[in-house]
Amino acid sequence: MNSGILPAAVAGFSTGLSLIVAIGAQNAFVLRQGARRHAVLAVVGICAASDAVLIALGVAGLGAVVTAWPTALTVVGLAGGGFLTCYGVLAARRALRPAAAAGLTTRGTSAGSVRTAVLTCLALTWLNPHVYLDTVLLLGSVAADRGSLRWAFGLGAMLASLTWFTGLGYGARLLSGVLARPAAWRVLDSLVAATMLAMGIMLLARTF
Repeated sequence: MNSGILPAAVAGFSTGLSLIVAIGAQNAFVLRQGARRHAVLAVVGICAASDAVLIALGVAGLGAVVTAWPTALTVVGLAGGGFLTCYGVLAARRALRPAAAAGLTTRGTSAGSVRTAVLTCLALTWLNPHVYLDTVLLLGSVAADRGSLRWAFGLGAMLASLTWFTGLGYGARLLSGVLARPAAWRVLDSLVAATMLAMGIMLLARTF
């Protein structure tokens, strides 16, 4: 069993990272805060800690549900696979429509107080319904397939979250010029579309 810990953790890291990198309000906010060098530590800490809590709930809670009701895995697989496929299609649509692309604005109004940044980050994290599907349901269902190694998978996903948000927050200042270009978002959307479509189709295929 010990020999499978590292592969499970690596799988959790790659799966978690593929979900986290999807462009959304939370990532855009972290990018802006990082580019402005304002409350970066607080914002990164909130995002990573929130993901860790949600991933832990998914690994623990959904595993118990699947044990008591195996059909739950099928339901979650259908919901998660359908969502990922739709998200991938939307990302592909954005990438193929240059007129719809918009660069990230990193200059302009002040970022405000640390308190405002913290409250905004909490709202973008905990009031986003997609975060529950990604972390609690989707990652939880994939982790359940790992059996006794599900916590190694979950820890890998948590590490992916910490790595991503740290790199995003502190690396954004180096990319502020690039991120203002719509073409940069088109490239990222293309990568997101390919990843999401592949994962969505895989989940649906496994469910059926």
